[in-house]
Amino acid sequence: MAKSVVYNEDSIKSLDWKEHIRLRPGMYIGKLGDGSSQDDGIYILVKEIIDNSIDEYVMGNGKKIDVSIKEGEVKVRDYGRGIPLGKVIDCVSKINTGGKYDSDAFKKAVGLNGVGTKAVNALSNYFRVESVRAGKKKVAEFEQGIITKDHKIQKTSEEDGTTTIFRPDSGIFKNYRFILDYVVNQVRNYTYLNAGLSIYLNGERYYSKNGLLDLLNHKTDPEAIRYPIIHLKGYDIEIALTHGNNYGEEYYSFVNGQYTSQGGTHLQAFREGVVNAVRTHFSKNYDVSDIRSSIIAAVSVRVQEPVFESQTKTKLGSTHVAPGGETMRTFVTKFVEKEVDNYLHKNKDVAEAIKKRIEQSEKERKEIAGIKKLANTRAKKANLHNKKLRDCRVHLNDKRKGKEEKKLGSTLFITEGDSASGSITKARDVETQAVFSLRGKPLNCFGLTKKVVYENEEFNLLQHALNIESGVENLRYNNVVIATDADVDGMHIRLLLLTFFLQFFPDLVRGGHLYILDTPLFRVRNKKKTIYCYTAEEKQAAIAELKGNPEITRFKGLGEISPNEFERFIGDDIRLQPVTLQKDTELKKLLAYFMGKNSPDRQKFIINNLRVEKDEVELAA
Repeated sequence: MAKSVVYNEDSIKSLDWKEHIRLRPGMYIGKLGDGSSQDDGIYILVKEIIDNSIDEYVMGNGKKIDVSIKEGEVKVRDYGRGIPLGKVIDCVSKINTGGKYDSDAFKKAVGLNGVGTKAVNALSNYFRVESVRAGKKKVAEFEQGIITKDHKIQKTSEEDGTTTIFRPDSGIFKNYRFILDYVVNQVRNYTYLNAGLSIYLNGERYYSKNGLLDLLNHKTDPEAIRYPIIHLKGYDIEIALTHGNNYGEEYYSFVNGQYTSQGGTHLQAFREGVVNAVRTHFSKNYDVSDIRSSIIAAVSVRVQEPVFESQTKTKLGSTHVAPGGETMRTFVTKFVEKEVDNYLHKNKDVAEAIKKRIEQSEKERKEIAGIKKLANTRAKKANLHNKKLRDCRVHLNDKRKGKEEKKLGSTLFITEGDSASGSITKARDVETQAVFSLRGKPLNCFGLTKKVVYENEEFNLLQHALNIESGVENLRYNNVVIATDADVDGMHIRLLLLTFFLQFFPDLVRGGHLYILDTPLFRVRNKKKTIYCYTAEEKQAAIAELKGNPEITRFKGLGEISPNEFERFIGDDIRLQPVTLQKDTELKKLLAYFMGKNSPDRQKFIINNLRVEKDEVELAA
């Protein structure tokens, strides 16, 4: 029998604001991470500070924001009104303190709960806030939310505004690093949603004149879209849309200037509105999937007191535009249905292009209907009788507390061969980490139609494991990690998988869900210490550190790494390389280079990008 635990008044503990934030950071900023994912905590910290500056701009104060990120330190300077000097410390260190509770002052602000800046303060090793108002300046400094210097108010000739400097706590954000591409993407989104605002990131200016039209022009290749972008604006709503040549649906949704990466009620209404508008205009009941296939679109709304489903504000939960007002669904769908239909009546060439794209999708869907049904039946049987997928507990059909939070951190490792999958399976966190084992090299699907997804058993089962048949919004795992050997064959398998995802599910990549697992190449050890090395340079440094003749092991395959060692490489010390698409990336050209008929060039690329030593490269060649 378990020993009874004493439960009395002494068992009840009260935490102050900073202790609670540091104990439960996920409640305030979502997952922590190390910066390899665009929704990792350090980017949420940056966002929380910039949000305040954006709100100042929305209220008509300041047209410029300076942001710098250098050596892990972030600095944000706006030219708004500045925090009232007597409330500077309270605004960054007292929960539920701020100016955004006054609806007249911040009617359609991003942050409403007075928590964001305090979370940044509590989760930083160093935090400094400076406020300038009417020739006077107030400065306060903190460490982990605890004030260390309360500077006296001084005279200054600086422009009004607020400056915030912080360094994320390395004890909480272990091995963190900022990937500047992610921050650039954040900054661009801010400018698209706030036309006329200039944001300088490390000295480079980002600016938008045409809002969401500029966003889609930036995100698309003019040669890869079917018709000129439709751009429509109304009171508190703006949309832009076109159709491309790729599979999937690509959306960018915003609320009050906040990028809602997980969508929400406004995006659901927009998707519904597009379908209704197209059906009405053509007087034909087209299938929903045919209308939405290959769509590229953006939607932005501004509402009073938005309700988000989490502190990170990535998904809108509001059902009403304003207290007592019409529903979000009605507000968005009514605008989209009316304005898109009007636009198509005025632009017959665009209407004809949309019709042709829909009919092409309809033809493709009907061609694979029979194959799809047979493949789905086969996949269900395979899930019952084989062990290709070793799932994680977070996906069990239960109602355990914190399930949704854990699902956000869930991961599927795609491995090659039994030995590698066996090691990862034994080492994984069974709560949130799953393993899918490939059998041999996947098919090179470059240039093939989506029929291959259902005809090829490996791809069909992988699609079902991820639950992406009906779109990435149903993705079962937030992180999809390709885990292959660090050799020529491993690189080839990696490229084959990348081709599969980029060709048929590019929105999974654009959504920041796809990664490459980085594992050590060498183990250098003596009786006292073991050092794992990811490069030849690290190996040489380890040999010098351990001196003598340490034992050196070259991991030529993931299967050579023991489960005990793998626990650290897929645990706290996991290193993930995100797969990202740049602005000028045109998928067709990219895939043609890597997977088309250019074997010598591709072989050269593979060899040049292997993380091995020179003699091994020559041997592989």
